Amino acid sequence: MAGRRRRGGALLRAKLAASRAIGAASRASGRGGGTTLPGRVLLRLAPDAIAQLGAGLDRGTTIVSATNGKTTTAGMIAAVLAAEGRQPVHNRAGSNMTWGVATALLEQHGHEGLFEVDEAWLPRVTEQLEPSLIVLGNLFRDQLDRYGEMEALADDWAKTVTARSGRTAFALNADDPLIADLGRDADEHPREGVLYFGIDDDSQALPELQHAFDAKHCRRCGHPYAYERAFVGHLGHYSCPHCGAERPRPDVAATKIELRGMDGSLSTIRTPAGEIELALPLPGLYNVYNALAAVTASLRLGVAPERIAAALGQMRAAFGRVETIEVGGVAVSILLIKNPAGANEVLRTLRLEAEKEPIDLWVALNDRIADGRDVSWVWDADFELLAGVVRRVVCAGTRAPEMALRLKYAGWPTDRIEVVPGIEASLDRAAAGAERRLFALPTYTALLELRKLLAGRGLAKEFWQ
Repeated sequence: MAGRRRRGGALLRAKLAASRAIGAASRASGRGGGTTLPGRVLLRLAPDAIAQLGAGLDRGTTIVSATNGKTTTAGMIAAVLAAEGRQPVHNRAGSNMTWGVATALLEQHGHEGLFEVDEAWLPRVTEQLEPSLIVLGNLFRDQLDRYGEMEALADDWAKTVTARSGRTAFALNADDPLIADLGRDADEHPREGVLYFGIDDDSQALPELQHAFDAKHCRRCGHPYAYERAFVGHLGHYSCPHCGAERPRPDVAATKIELRGMDGSLSTIRTPAGEIELALPLPGLYNVYNALAAVTASLRLGVAPERIAAALGQMRAAFGRVETIEVGGVAVSILLIKNPAGANEVLRTLRLEAEKEPIDLWVALNDRIADGRDVSWVWDADFELLAGVVRRVVCAGTRAPEMALRLKYAGWPTDRIEVVPGIEASLDRAAAGAERRLFALPTYTALLELRKLLAGRGLAKEFWQ
């Protein structure tokens, strides 16, 4: 038996070495694939590699998932842990399916895990990693051709939460009815080990429910929710008049928020360990939600509130999540858009900037597999918010003409809209015509193209760096 275990261990080590070598060769070739190819090879050679390598994370594993904000939230938690001298094994490049997790486990060493995980892959990765903490931020309508309806994902997540009850702690968004419901048993009592986070500052509520409003009906009885207020999409304060299900009181809550456009926000946050003041350098109410998730997770991971606030105050944006890079002498701020709710928050933030002076934009709309083939979501995003305040916009990507058409119908003057499909040519043209700063709004695969372009020019790091 001992000899069989030794042979099994030697075989796994050989597979690990082969996978690492292939990853190194891929990176050296400059063809990309550094965040996925090693993991793909490893899982082909050893399908149970995630479980085997994950078992070595003896200080526990945290999983983060959401439609919007999982990369930023995981990055925030990583920054807090780093400030504590803890360096988790983390898929920081954002490759969040099984092969991305496998690559991180293969190429990093540590006793603690931190992984952002794609919504559809959460059940599978959870089964293999046995996480000690799961952070669930939100569920928005996104890539219907890939994910299906949100309720289907919520049902899959509910099975995972039930299966992990008593073994895993949860940090859940109280303001998302689909997420909050996962933390309750059938008799409406909170499950053991659940912490909720949310916003308790009524001044940040939307003046009316947005068109991109997703969670309309109670998961328990199907009756329409009654909303007192909403903050981001369907995230807000709600209750079901029929069965009585309602927003739980959050354990961690932002009670006072001041948004400062692209300069970030100031928030007062109530926690079970006391109140903290958070000066977040990332803009928008959506990043306040990401910070609340990170605060809740970090408290659960044993970090003191004041240390959390200090670390988040020094937070740097992940690539494409409000990172600013100079291109041709122009500051280019990159804000990923991929669905109506997320796009609307970006547009709300830019509206604050446009109150100072007209802005220049580059919008890149792709329809590749990772984006979702159906780009009709742009008609649900409120581009009308920027009508009349944009000095010039260049539309790029595989669906650049459709993007330009959407802006025309949003009331943007056609003489300020230009279509240049190629990513490189359009970016250079937009940067050359920008007066002071360019705001770049790419969809996911357009963001990858942009990153490759900027890395090739020495302006940004490669994925695996």
